[in-house]
Amino acid sequence: MDLQHITQEELEQIEKYLNGNLDALALTKFEQRMQTEAEFKSKVEDIKTVLTGIETQALKEQLDIFHEAIETVSTESEEEDTKVHTLNWKRLLVAAALIIAAGSFWFLGGNPNERLYANYFKPDPGLPTTMSSSDNYNFYEAMVNYKQGDYKTAIAKWETLQKAKPNNDTLNYFIGVAYLANKNEEIAIPFLEGVAQNSEFALINDAYYYLGLAYLKADNVDKAKSSLQKSNVENSKALLSELND
Repeated sequence: MDLQHITQEELEQIEKYLNGNLDALALTKFEQRMQTEAEFKSKVEDIKTVLTGIETQALKEQLDIFHEAIETVSTESEEEDTKVHTLNWKRLLVAAALIIAAGSFWFLGGNPNERLYANYFKPDPGLPTTMSSSDNYNFYEAMVNYKQGDYKTAIAKWETLQKAKPNNDTLNYFIGVAYLANKNEEIAIPFLEGVAQNSEFALINDAYYYLGLAYLKADNVDKAKSSLQKSNVENSKALLSELND
């Protein structure tokens, strides 16, 4: 894993890509670059592996010594230019890479559910925002927040609407996927479970897919499989296949 030659711009783009925060045009260009540049594709895969690991508490604990050093440098660098900030990121990534190379990065082998979740989860792309022509201005205003990755604001706005319409499946679905995207699967699950009760819901297959992912992240594999079996989303079948291996 060679992370020494990644630029700050590349890192930021890759982060946005992995978090599902690229707009349509940027996403198209990004995916085209991955298809034509093997080295760039490799960087994306490497950073995804590293960032996934960094999100785990266990890895954070193992990286304490690196964090301490980085925080010291970061404090000193707040009054300096952004190049030092770039160096901090690289140091963190290189530190994680070294741990992986040393074989102490037990996460990949020790928590297969987290690894699968990280590989398959991508936030729901949301609905087209047509605020100018819609009576549901507040709903679509929150949709803009959601698409920008501001899940907390989107949830707050949608939950305000949901109080007046507690049985609205569209609202409950997007509140659920927003909570999941905001790394709170425990709250996401009841919203998605409720939506899944309506077989006529337009996004029922997506609801089952994200419900399966939420269960997987919560380490409830049996319920994850049960939900994924009810979805016809292509990734649902692929994930189910891996869970059954």
